[in-house]
Amino acid sequence: MPAEKELEKVKQLLDLAELSIRQAKSVLFDAEIGAKTKLLASDGKIIEGVFNGENMIGPDKKYYPVPANYASKSKLVSGDILKLTILEDGTFLYKQIGPVKRKKILGILEKTSSGKFIVKTDEMEFQVLPASVTYFKAKEGDKLTILVPEKTVSEWAAVENLVEATE
Repeated sequence: MPAEKELEKVKQLLDLAELSIRQAKSVLFDAEIGAKTKLLASDGKIIEGVFNGENMIGPDKKYYPVPANYASKSKLVSGDILKLTILEDGTFLYKQIGPVKRKKILGILEKTSSGKFIVKTDEMEFQVLPASVTYFKAKEGDKLTILVPEKTVSEWAAVENLVEATE
């Protein structure tokens, strides 16, 4: 019994450490976004921002929704610079104007209890957009190649390709 309690304590400590690391990464990423973003247009209809894995964050720290299909198809990676054009009818048009350097990593697709998709690698776990998983018809246990920023840490990855499907 004492060994079980010790193992439970170790698990709690690891969970706490993992949470602290994720929070630290989030603070670093937010600081980098602040340094990279700026407002472009005189009338406010064109905005440059930084992709965070799900949304574009503008210079005003406002979140602009990036369609998951566009992010998946374009293989957007956290840190990519986007230009958003807001048309008079309210249409949002995105264009990737500054891709960050990427590195490729192999990992295994899993689905969390909350329904999110993650890719487990030797380095860490990365969230991926459900639209990417659907596009590649990937399922839990499949081996994927993912793209992540080369020089910064991100909780998000873009799916590059399905390498090996499970039966």
